[in-house]
Amino acid sequence: QLQLVESGGGLVQPGGSLRLSCAASGFTLDNYAIGWFRQAPGKEREGVICISSHGGSTNYADSVKGRFTISRDNTKNTVYLQMNSLKPEDTAVYYCAAVQFPIRIVCPPRGARYDYWGQGTQVTVSS
Repeated sequence: QLQLVESGGGLVQPGGSLRLSCAASGFTLDNYAIGWFRQAPGKEREGVICISSHGGSTNYADSVKGRFTISRDNTKNTVYLQMNSLKPEDTAVYYCAAVQFPIRIVCPPRGARYDYWGQGTQVTVSS
């Protein structure tokens, strides 16, 4: 059974940092592009950032440029989202998702469909 599990969410003060993890089971992540998405209360889900199966990254959200980075450790079958300089508007449930994209060196374009999704982890940025 293909499964993605996010972890690492929590409560952090503005300006703080968190690292989210997305661990896969039932399949190997190195064949997949992995995206992080988020959904704030009352808002639509939005793409945040992606990493291609070859390790290249693409920001889906301009608001996270220079603050969020994505990485992958294929030996651990895990993708990470490092979030720095967090702001209250980053508060949301964060999801990771996977898709096999035929052009392995780049990410799927913004708005592309992802096939497998985790259950999400809550990130709250508040003082």
